Formats: sequence, C-alpha cells, structure tokens
Amino acid sequence: MSTELAARVAGPVLTATDPGFAEEVAGFNIAVSHTPDVVVGATSTQDVVEAVRHARARGLPVTVQGTGHGAHLPVTSGVLITTARLDQVELDPVSPAVTVGAGARWAQVIDAAAPYGLAPISGSSPTVGVVGYLLGGGLGPLARSHGFSSDRLEAATVVTGTGEVVEASADGDAELLWALRGGKHGLGIVTRARVRLAQVPALYAGNLGFTEEHIPAVVRGWLDWTRQADDAVTTSAVIMNFPDIEVLPPHLRGQRLLSLHFAYPGGTDDGERLAAPLRALAPVAVDALGPLALADVAAIHADPTDPGPSWMQGAMLGAVDDGLAEAWIAQVGPGTAHPFVGAELRHVGGAAANDVVEGSAVTGRSAQYTATLVGLVPPLFPVMPAAAQGVLGALAPWAVDELNPNFAGAAEAVWPDPTAERLAAVRRRVDPDGLFVPVH
Repeated sequence: MSTELAARVAGPVLTATDPGFAEEVAGFNIAVSHTPDVVVGATSTQDVVEAVRHARARGLPVTVQGTGHGAHLPVTSGVLITTARLDQVELDPVSPAVTVGAGARWAQVIDAAAPYGLAPISGSSPTVGVVGYLLGGGLGPLARSHGFSSDRLEAATVVTGTGEVVEASADGDAELLWALRGGKHGLGIVTRARVRLAQVPALYAGNLGFTEEHIPAVVRGWLDWTRQADDAVTTSAVIMNFPDIEVLPPHLRGQRLLSLHFAYPGGTDDGERLAAPLRALAPVAVDALGPLALADVAAIHADPTDPGPSWMQGAMLGAVDDGLAEAWIAQVGPGTAHPFVGAELRHVGGAAANDVVEGSAVTGRSAQYTATLVGLVPPLFPVMPAAAQGVLGALAPWAVDELNPNFAGAAEAVWPDPTAERLAAVRRRVDPDGLFVPVH
C-alpha cells in the first residue's frame, strides 16, 4: 500500500517499520502517540491530493497534523497527513496580509510582520500552527481589542474528501470560508491560507506575578475590574500550581503563584494608566509589564516552547458576579488539592463578541470568560477528567451553551444549533464519505 502511494507523492511515505516513522508522527503533545497505517509528510497541495485519493479508494480514514499541539486522541489507523513541511510564509505589507502554508507557525509570521509595525492576531504560544489555530477560532492576547483570530482569515486552499482542490474565499467557495472560520474539523485539509494582519504601532503588555497568600485578593479584584475594563485591554489570570519535581527550578518547586497577563495595543502612558488598578490589587512579586516589542509578544503568557506531555479541558462563561470568584478560589486557590499545573480564567468579549460582516462558524462569541485547566504531569492524567468535572462543574451557574474547540480540550466543542446544522451541511458536501477524522 505505502509503495504505491510513495510513487505518487514527493514527501516521505512511512509505515511503522520504516526509519523515521516515530519522528514523523510525533506532535507537540507527546502524551498522545499516533500509530496510523501510513503517514504522509506532505510537501505540496498535490501530495495531499494523492494521499486523500489513496485513502478514499481504500476506505481508510484520514487525519491531519500540523504541529500536534491540540491532539487529545491517538490516531490508530488509516492515513495521517503531516503538514510541517508546508511552512512557507509570504508577507504582503501593503494589504497588509500574510499567506502561509499549513505547517507555518505563528512565530514565523510574528517575526516577518514585526519590522513593518504589523502583527497577526495570534495565539498565546508562538509554536502553535497558524492553520489549526485559525480553524478553531482563536482567542489570543489581543482578543478583546481585535476579535477572534479566524475573523481575519481571507482565503484558503482546501483539499476535499474527494481529492479535489477548491479555493475558499469571498469570490470562490464563500460557504466553505464561512465554515473554516471556526468550524475546526471535517472541512477538508487546508494547505494554504491568507490572513489579514493588524497595524499595531505600539504594545504595552506582559505579566504581573503574585505570591500564594495574595491569590484570593487578586482573583476577586481582577474579576471585579474586568466588569468595567476597556475593550482594548485583554487580560487573564492563571494560578500556577508547580509540582515538587526536580525538572523545575528550586524556587518554583511546590509553589503556587498567580500570573496576571495583560495586553494593550497602545502607548506606555495609556498602558500604565489602564494597568494601575491591577498593580494596586496586592504586592507585586514580579513586574514584567511594560512596553513590549511586537516580536516579543510570546512573553505575555510565556507558554512552553518545547514539546512535552499535556492534558487540558475548558469551559466558557458568561456574565459573572462575586460568586464566581469565590467558587474559583474554593476549587483552585490556596490550600486546595488538585492535579492541574495551571488554572486560568481569561477575559474575552469585547471585539470577540462581534461577528464579521459576512459571518463565521465561530462558537464562543457569547462568552465573557474562558476557564481552562492544564495538566503537565503524566502520572496524574488518569485522575484529571474527574477532577476537571469537579472544578468546572462548580462553575456551571456561570457557563454558556457554547464551547470553542480550541478551549474544549478533553471536552466536546459546542456550537449553537443553527451554526452546527449549517456546519454539518458543509461537512457533508466537502467530505461526502466521512473520510476526515478529528484528533482534537
């Protein structure tokens, strides 16, 4: 099977007994191990076409992996198509926009755009793939000022479940473009995408760190502050519960800290004014908030840059009151026992609540906050589903009936019924045989 396919594609075609197979199927989340019947390392749109046609002719399922950040389910059969080699980045500073291959990462786009005073509305991690992130919507450090990242998706080249190449755009397949803006899976394989960039002449951003004894005051004060926060400011508060393990620096082992992330696309004077109430919430142990170069946007959240094991699950919340702060503190605050390294509340809404004029399939616009639990210690992974159910269950009074796939993790994404029905129709058209299998 693999020999016949290898003759038709330029990239590697490997089975489990071939050298390089393990490296080809590996993703950023090393807790998930893939064992497909065959993996195809695509080097072009035509490679993807051939792999899809090969799989369809044999009734094999097809999965796709860019960077593997969002993998939660192992691929155990069929054809896995990896897109890491499709990492082209073509900047158009006049439009301004960028065209990327399916394997490009946000760091490449950030570095290319920054010298022009431009920025992608990217995620918190620079190592995440552009395309996979956009397909889920994307709520990054500038979500409140600039909206969902997928709102800026202008066009995409897509290989369908029948092996055809179509262009999703306002002038092409507009309905498919609507679906790709947040519909996530089952919509074909995107090999190229054009994304509009933002003019960001200045950025005041970073984070404030607080020690454990101040966590309750900071959570209460920050949540109260968010109710009147400027729409241009995006913030989040993550309680870090560091395990007592040797891989961590000694000063972090066994510690519980709160990191308050802040991003404002504007100048220092306004940034300091907007951040002043947050600095006053409690004594600041670490102040890494100030003017930030666009190329250094990853410093806001300081997400891991090296592959490792991870587990996550999230929820989306609507309007909050004082009860949410107390529920969150009771679940993940000082003195609590749980298996998660990170427990984050992220303030969204603002521009993210407004759909683009032509519409999109994004779910989560009704949310004002996201709640995310992250685990990094594999021996604790088995207890995390039940623990997450307890923590997120305590937030049920504030939950909305939407869940964005980029924040769902181990849970199922939830779209509003009309959106879900429209997405299902697009999926049936693009993938009539149900060839594409999600791994998220």
